[in-house]
Amino acid sequence: MSPTDGPRATWSYPTAIRFGAGRIAELPQACKAAGIEKPLLVTDRGLASMEITTRALSILEEAGLGRALFAEVDANPNELNLEAGLDAYRAGGHDGVVAFGGGSGLDLGKMIAFMSGQTRPLWDFEDIGDWWTRADPAGIAPIVAVPTTAGTGSEVGRASVITNSQTHVKKIIFHPKVLPSVVIADPELTVGMPKAITAGTGLDAFAHCVEAFSSPFYHPMSQGIALEGMRLVIENLPRAWDTPGDIEARAHMMSAAAMGAVAFQKGLGAIHAMSHPVGALFNTHHGTTNAVCMPAVLDLNAPVIRARFDRAAPYLGIEGGYEGFRAFVQAFNDRFGIPHRLGDLGVTADRMDDLVAMALEDPSCGGNPVPLTAENLRSLFEAAI
Repeated sequence: MSPTDGPRATWSYPTAIRFGAGRIAELPQACKAAGIEKPLLVTDRGLASMEITTRALSILEEAGLGRALFAEVDANPNELNLEAGLDAYRAGGHDGVVAFGGGSGLDLGKMIAFMSGQTRPLWDFEDIGDWWTRADPAGIAPIVAVPTTAGTGSEVGRASVITNSQTHVKKIIFHPKVLPSVVIADPELTVGMPKAITAGTGLDAFAHCVEAFSSPFYHPMSQGIALEGMRLVIENLPRAWDTPGDIEARAHMMSAAAMGAVAFQKGLGAIHAMSHPVGALFNTHHGTTNAVCMPAVLDLNAPVIRARFDRAAPYLGIEGGYEGFRAFVQAFNDRFGIPHRLGDLGVTADRMDDLVAMALEDPSCGGNPVPLTAENLRSLFEAAI
């Protein structure tokens, strides 16, 4: 393609979303719309006994859809969790999945549905080239997604992040049909989040928007969505933190989370390239890790992204262009008690070589405005640790 041919890209956008307070009551209708008659609700261990989960199970049971739960899901789900989930899915004769929870429950639920009818091993479908075409589309069960946090946006994503339990490397598994058929985005489900999770997940959504906005690739729809997503986080995460029962703020944060995941079709960058190996090796919270890494990554990318943040800052209500935005990011982290260093999360420099090597292999590398090398990644990790 010559420069005179103009922009060229391949785009895809989300699914049916039932958004609003109280809409968890529509879970049976969502299952029906997806063609699910015997769902398996998949969530993480921490959510399994919580009221929002037992209520969702009761709603399904009262509608004649059973009360099946799988909750053997780690914070960073792996292929062992997946195998156990597939055993439960097949033993129960299920025909679809309700993926319920934060990123871990959503990601593993999506993978149980995806792998339920495949014959090849999971790692054959890693997000490399056209590996997704190896999957049998007819073997992918329908999915209804119900987020209970406002961060990852996995409910509107076509991929899941699964950690290889042997290598401790996070792998992205992609297929277009992993996109849930229906999403129920009920902000009332997020009210009970601990403050640390409200902050960490909200800053995850912010990182998605910041990196998508910074990415050099051409995707003007995602660019606009990323900008508005940043604004929603800036205005509403403090409200949700200060007043957990503020349903309006919670709703705007759920929108921002979905927007971040839609926007990062445009690309992610060094923040995620760093946080994926850190999370895999040290089991840190993903969104909190993103937040700690962001200032150093902004410094690296400043020569390339300065002009676009100069334009964006006034819309975001921030004075001083890029420099004002950079200062805001650190102050925003501080407001929510985010540590300044990865060392405060238990990350140690003795795994530096592994961190750099894993970051270089991470698919997020390709979307960073400044090309990533072993040298500048090492400098980023040194600055962050």
